[in-house]
Amino acid sequence: MNYIMAQNNSKSILLGVTGGIAAYKAAELVRLLVKSRHAVQVAMTEAATHFVGPATFQALSGKPVLTKLWDGDNGNGMTHIDASRAVDVILIAPASANFIAKLAHGLADDLLSTLCLARACPLVVAPAMNKQMWDNPATQRNLAQLRQDGIALFEPASGAQACGEIGMGRMQEAESLLIHLEALFQPKCLAGQRVLVTAGPTYEAIDPVRGITNLSSGKMGYAVARAAWEAGAEVVLVSGPTALAAPTQVRTLQVTSAQEMYETVMHEIAPMSIFISVAAVADYRVAQTAQQKIKKTDTASTLSLTPNPDILAQVAALPNAPFCVGFAAETEHLAIHASAKRERKNIPLIVANRAQDALGQDESALILIDAAGQHALPRADKLLLARQLIAHISEML
Repeated sequence: MNYIMAQNNSKSILLGVTGGIAAYKAAELVRLLVKSRHAVQVAMTEAATHFVGPATFQALSGKPVLTKLWDGDNGNGMTHIDASRAVDVILIAPASANFIAKLAHGLADDLLSTLCLARACPLVVAPAMNKQMWDNPATQRNLAQLRQDGIALFEPASGAQACGEIGMGRMQEAESLLIHLEALFQPKCLAGQRVLVTAGPTYEAIDPVRGITNLSSGKMGYAVARAAWEAGAEVVLVSGPTALAAPTQVRTLQVTSAQEMYETVMHEIAPMSIFISVAAVADYRVAQTAQQKIKKTDTASTLSLTPNPDILAQVAALPNAPFCVGFAAETEHLAIHASAKRERKNIPLIVANRAQDALGQDESALILIDAAGQHALPRADKLLLARQLIAHISEML
């Protein structure tokens, strides 16, 4: 299926909730969708109302909840037609084994199953059930039929279940569902590409309790990794120490020092077609790290520093180098310093931002500098900027 959207465009989503304890996660999903500026219409099966009341979803979505096929108050009586025509996508979360069976066999005996059958938009299913129900051959046949019919599946995870057992069938968490849903609408402009992204700061130990680091939060690098994954790429993220949760959609490798980041990147780089160096790597490390805590004295103390490897320059100099993108966080003369860095490292594209306006922030403003000139991206959320950067990279490729 080809899901294309404007990169800063909110969507209209119909969330179908079926009977299962995971319905409580659907309430959190509605909250996150609305927070992300998407319009949400909730439709529930009768069984779902036994787990979470319609009033909860109405309060979260700001819209009356659809529950009945035979409702005389719905104007022309065509709710099953009108509801699907007014949205960009239908997401069933949780999707019970029973509802999946209905979809697989084209049954339509209530409002939600009827509007799924009568839809004129993409349909996505997030299964949630006991592990035996998930493993049952009938369920697996039904899931195979949904895939064959072009219905997207947000596969469940393995974990603790409400019944007390542990196994496959646990619905993804609300935040993960939001990420996967938004990814469906992004152009797959990097499909087939392998991308390595570095993110965050590095930490250079002085002694066992002190070190040299910087104010990078890793937010921009993590956003770039997500945007590359949304664009269809296979992504490896090499991250310095951050307070961010490792994204589950990409393979994340945690490192601490610049030397560790260098060694990890060089180990992973061979199959990569694109390298995006977002990390704020320390230029220097302590020449001799103390094995014990350095005690305070009344006299001045001097640290001897030695240069760290230049990861971006070394990758760019490889015989079969990937397409290299650098980042330059500057405090003054932004375009001048960034352009000089691009030429010095001999890379096709560099991304410049003001350090004082970007480090640790949720928003930033960027200047993309390549052989064709400068391309300014106005201040915006870092994920939106990352998507715009990925689109620019795909155009250059």
